[in-house]
Amino acid sequence: MDLLMPSFGLLFWMTIVFLIVLAVLWKWGFPTITNMVRERKNFIDDSLRKAHEANERLANIQQEGESILQEAREKQAEILKEATATREAIVAKAQNQAKEEGARLLDDAKAEIDSQKQQAIREIRAQVAELSVKIAEKIMRERLSTDEKQMELIDKLLADVTVDGNNDIK
Repeated sequence: MDLLMPSFGLLFWMTIVFLIVLAVLWKWGFPTITNMVRERKNFIDDSLRKAHEANERLANIQQEGESILQEAREKQAEILKEATATREAIVAKAQNQAKEEGARLLDDAKAEIDSQKQQAIREIRAQVAELSVKIAEKIMRERLSTDEKQMELIDKLLADVTVDGNNDIK
């Protein structure tokens, strides 16, 4: 059930980490990307405006010849194609960066979850060991609660001990 509903502490720290990463991205990552996109958009708009002006000039000087008009149309198409290709490349790059960052954040979160899981397992093992010692202590106190039971245990242990010829106790 803990896998489906993590503890409040885990959610709290995951939220804090997420907010810190989001703040860092908001402060330094997103402004850089939006500035690059804005600059590129301005360049594209400027290129489109220049292409439109070139079209107007070509319409005014149409008597110079069909060859000049054809050349200008080819240049216009090339500029538009380049601007579109550049815009698509920038958008694709920004999407890839966002995907990579998302994957990295997910990996970091998984590593943090694994670390906290291992810590919880260590704590549980320590608690089980402590409880085992306390239970054993209570059982021994109960079994040795009277002087008779203590003497009985001592006699039994002495009977089990044998002395060989070298005075070595086994």
